Amino acid sequence: MAFDAEIADCKTRFEKSLVALANDFKHIRTGRASTAMIEHVQVDAYGSMLPIAQCASITVPEPAQLLIKPWDKGLIKAIEKALSEAQLGMNPQSDGQVIRLLVPSLSSERRKQLAAQAKESCEKCKVSMRNLRRDVIKAIETKGKAEKASEDAIKKAGEKISELLKQHEAKAEASLKDKTEDITKF
Repeated sequence: MAFDAEIADCKTRFEKSLVALANDFKHIRTGRASTAMIEHVQVDAYGSMLPIAQCASITVPEPAQLLIKPWDKGLIKAIEKALSEAQLGMNPQSDGQVIRLLVPSLSSERRKQLAAQAKESCEKCKVSMRNLRRDVIKAIETKGKAEKASEDAIKKAGEKISELLKQHEAKAEASLKDKTEDITKF
């Protein structure tokens, strides 16, 4: 087909949208502890701001607890301060060696808010994919007219792009369903 490169590029960009959605979902809290909840927290270490994951190991010893073990014990206070200032809804507890974060259980109202946030992220992903489809179809039409391609070839390429969009929207919906189940589980 004359438009294979455009179709392949579009598919790659749809996949990137799904990866971005999965990344958004990582930062939406569920009832369980996850290292992704705090990986983005910036710590003032050695005179510069570093992500917490670059100056400590983060583990999940229990479903509702995070354990942060700094590689340099001198960073305990800086990590504690960064976690407190991040407004995560969790209070860091330090014993001088490690920091523990207890993840409080979510209220049903908060679970609904988080589920709505997940749905909003999914909708943004689908809108970006639809905009991408529109742009790629316009580019195919322009290229087709410039190369004097048949109208059938242009139409088939557009249909292929639309079919790819349907497949990727279904994947986004499946991801949303899984995330919503994780959020609403007690």
